Amino acid sequence: MSQNATTATPAAARDPRAFVAPLVATLITLPLGLVALCFAGISPMACDSCNGDEAHAFDDSFAAAFTVFQAGLAVALVLLVTAWALPWQRRHAAKRVVLAALAPAAVVLAWVLFYGMVDWP
Repeated sequence: MSQNATTATPAAARDPRAFVAPLVATLITLPLGLVALCFAGISPMACDSCNGDEAHAFDDSFAAAFTVFQAGLAVALVLLVTAWALPWQRRHAAKRVVLAALAPAAVVLAWVLFYGMVDWP
């Protein structure tokens, strides 16, 4: 017997668990990003009592660091969307898991970069 031409190969078969990795990553990344954004947003209060050169140094470093932080959050969002958007086939399972795992890591990296770039008083 010949193989039917419409039969899908195992790699192209639909993966019934394709939603698990993006779902877990979404449930971790979005709250983590929101909390990090809240703390980054209120961090200028650390320099409320600053004046002169100390305040200027903080403001300049904060502006650059917050831009980097926002870019890091955008990267995390792109990773999440890509993990969800990959076709739900078995051959994309490894890519989906890696993208899903990188999303919360991108938020943590963005926070570490932000915290390291700011010239704290």
